[in-house]
Amino acid sequence: MLNYLWAGMIIIGVIYAAFTGRLPDVTNAALDSSKEAITLCITMMGVMSFWVGLMEIATEAGIIRYLSRKLRPVIRFLFPELPAKHPAEEHITTNIIANILGLGWAATPAGLRAMEELGKLEEDRRRGRLPGPVRAIGVASNEMCTFLIINISSLQLIPVNVIAYRSQYGSVNPAGIVGAGIVATAVSTGVAVLFCKMMDRGKRRA
Repeated sequence: MLNYLWAGMIIIGVIYAAFTGRLPDVTNAALDSSKEAITLCITMMGVMSFWVGLMEIATEAGIIRYLSRKLRPVIRFLFPELPAKHPAEEHITTNIIANILGLGWAATPAGLRAMEELGKLEEDRRRGRLPGPVRAIGVASNEMCTFLIINISSLQLIPVNVIAYRSQYGSVNPAGIVGAGIVATAVSTGVAVLFCKMMDRGKRRA
């Protein structure tokens, strides 16, 4: 659907430029945008490499493991039906920590592994290996839905992506967005947790 949307916008823009005699402007804009896109990609690649490398160092140094233990009560609150010390727990905490630090790139692999482990958990429940509510095949479990919503809301203390974008485009104070980012993501995460708990309670009553 997005492919059709973008193609339609490009075609309409070119047709409008042709009728208004502004085709040279379209050509110049395309060339300038291509140059700017490459420059931005190089900048973001450096930022990504730096922070993902820090995450790897933190993992090898045991910092992530330590923070995971500290976050365990939070995980128990968010995922009450998740078995203790389940493999998904470590990936979930790693994803949350990476998101808090604004490292969306580092959070993605952990998120995919967490979803994979939650899928295995649901399969074990379906086969009677573990206790817990059983969903129909192809239906996401409560843990999957909660994790996805928490991941989307993404509480961030350091919005690295936005800071890098602002720096790239010449902002006088690239880190000036930090305060607003913390407030916005704290509110979104609070609403996400409240929604998950309300939905979970509603399913239990049903």
